[in-house]
Amino acid sequence: MREINEPYHLFADPIWYYNAMVHDIDSAANYIYIETYRIGNDVIGTRIRDALIKKAKAGVEVKVLIDFWGSSGVNNNFFDELIRVGGQIRFFEKIKFNTDLFTRGHRRNHRKMLLIDDKISYIGSFNLTEYNLNWRESVLRIKGDLTLTFKKVFNLDYKIYNKYVLFKTNYLRLLRHNQFEVVRDMPSITRQRIMRRYIQMIRKAKESVVVVTPYFLPGYMLRKSLLDAVQRGVKVQVIIPRRSDVGLVDILRNKYMGTLHLGGIQFSMYYPHNLHAKLLLIDNSYFSIGSPNFDYRSFRYMYEMVLLGRNKEIAGMVLHHIQTTMESTESFDYELWKRRPLINKFFEWLLLPFRHLL
Repeated sequence: MREINEPYHLFADPIWYYNAMVHDIDSAANYIYIETYRIGNDVIGTRIRDALIKKAKAGVEVKVLIDFWGSSGVNNNFFDELIRVGGQIRFFEKIKFNTDLFTRGHRRNHRKMLLIDDKISYIGSFNLTEYNLNWRESVLRIKGDLTLTFKKVFNLDYKIYNKYVLFKTNYLRLLRHNQFEVVRDMPSITRQRIMRRYIQMIRKAKESVVVVTPYFLPGYMLRKSLLDAVQRGVKVQVIIPRRSDVGLVDILRNKYMGTLHLGGIQFSMYYPHNLHAKLLLIDNSYFSIGSPNFDYRSFRYMYEMVLLGRNKEIAGMVLHHIQTTMESTESFDYELWKRRPLINKFFEWLLLPFRHLL
């Protein structure tokens, strides 16, 4: 593949960012750190693992942090060779099948980073699997010392990979780097730093708000902030997949869509395949890119991270991503929504008490 010399590059196609990642891993001289929710025992997972083995043999420090739930498809000996040659593998929060299952066991690390040599970082929506090869994603490659800020996050996550954190202040501290902010979430009913920052951003919007998310189940305060923005004359647009990979979420989100549509929110349904990108763009200038979905579960129960900023170059890339996504969408059909089958309405009602867990 061609050398990427730009300081920022936003990928939508998994094939392109997988190729870029392997190329950058091959160039590593000092360290490679990976934090991800899911890695597959498949063509992509094997390709990444083999590239890491090669660099570990050459003396490069390799650390991999994978969520235990997300790694369930990886067999026990998948990383044996990487460990044998010096690579370090940690699984975040192993699940205990006891009374802790739906409390601590439900809290997953959903953050996604690839860091190389204090020079190159990737953040966004990516998992390292063949499963998502035809999805539309949002993965930002950054060249420069912003990698040092992400490195701080990784080292903290690597340290607490299997511990319960009671005092969260140090792990939620806002990190600033020039015009950027790194905002983190840890499981909390009350804090929810990313959601609160999103509400602040939406409340300050003057012209437009665009949300791109695979799963749209916002809580009351987020829904209110979007509807209030419409009342101020702001154009609010939500881009979601017509059919995601989690059918229960699709059923439940439909409960809200009619009311929000009547409130002036414009829904666009991406139809080619799954839309897994996670973006927020305010007034075409203030962006968010990272790991959280626009739903209860991400904001309440997951370890998440976003990069916020007003960088014109990145904001332009996010806008272009949105515009090209829109070329393959269809508008929400309110009349069709009103005529949806009774069985769908029944399941919307049935799933509603579990909306925080989907």
